[in-house]
Amino acid sequence: MRIGITCYPTYGGSGVVATELGIELASAGHEVHFISYSQPFRLNGRDTGIYYHEVPVSNYPLFEFPPYDLALASRMAEVAEFYELDLLHVHYAIPHSVSALLARQMLAARGRRLPFVTTLHGTDITLVGLDRSYLPITRYAIQESDGVTSISQYLKDKTLADFGVTRDIAVVTNFVNCNVYDFIRDEAARDERRLRFAPPGEPILIHLSNFRPVKRVTDVVKVFARVNKEVPAQLILVGDGPDRSAAEWLAHDLGIHSRIHFLGKQERVNELLPLADLMIMPSEMESFGLAALEAMACKVPTIATRVGGVPELIDDGITGLLFKVGDVDSMARGAIELLRDTPRLTEMREASRRTAQKRFCSTLVLPKYVEFYQSLLAR
Repeated sequence: MRIGITCYPTYGGSGVVATELGIELASAGHEVHFISYSQPFRLNGRDTGIYYHEVPVSNYPLFEFPPYDLALASRMAEVAEFYELDLLHVHYAIPHSVSALLARQMLAARGRRLPFVTTLHGTDITLVGLDRSYLPITRYAIQESDGVTSISQYLKDKTLADFGVTRDIAVVTNFVNCNVYDFIRDEAARDERRLRFAPPGEPILIHLSNFRPVKRVTDVVKVFARVNKEVPAQLILVGDGPDRSAAEWLAHDLGIHSRIHFLGKQERVNELLPLADLMIMPSEMESFGLAALEAMACKVPTIATRVGGVPELIDDGITGLLFKVGDVDSMARGAIELLRDTPRLTEMREASRRTAQKRFCSTLVLPKYVEFYQSLLAR
């Protein structure tokens, strides 16, 4: 198939999933065309069968804000016609679904069919979509999509309830390439690579996000501060965003800045995750929790919050520990107990990898998307 994919190319879960999906589809022999305002950050330009089409946005004095959604719709229609795309797959409802809807209508007027799939990722529903000014257009775009998928049962149920959507929504979970995200089998090599961040014997905690307020990065620092008092440790913070400065100041005020490694945005997180002992994900809301899944595939259990779709991913007490939002004391106690109980931590590490392999590997999830595409094209 020839598939057009549109996503936000920035550092976030929806962009990561869309990019990884395109890479997996291309490796399976399909032709993938990314259409966005900049190249998705995980694309390296070396993947066979992947093409990128930039959306040019003009700045006219008349427009206070550039009309990206209209420029995107026009570019979608152009790429679909020039490269004979079979369908579009848009990630994030606003504005991508609306743009895809316009592109479909533009081509229909020229006698060409272009179905599109919308994948709901979370904040397009929980935050943007519930802004009353966006609710009608979000509902309409979802309703008019040729197919809709959701990354968790939680998000599907919330969409149906909050938007009054009457159409079917298929749950196709996020996924991870279990060959790329893997643990280090040579313990000596792992120990040597860990020396970059921690002296021998000190555990390493890690957090990965876009540092938006919903990720509660300062809670990560607070949890680590409590853990470090009982068990001297190191913290790796991967990512960047609006709350990075607050996290840095808090680390400085707590006197633990020298034990925290602010790495900023990193493309090869699969090389960092296997070095950690625990992932910390204290989010206020997660519709799935992709960072936790990537960690699980690398044999790293997660200390997380019991919100959204997280309980669908993490089995409390088996592949991680779940707590209330903001309960940094309990999260720290849970982390300390695990770090002091090597057999239990080892068992949880094994269970994490096993769960990723049995339920969330790309080899299991990719065929679901392909089957979904084929069902649309067969109509």
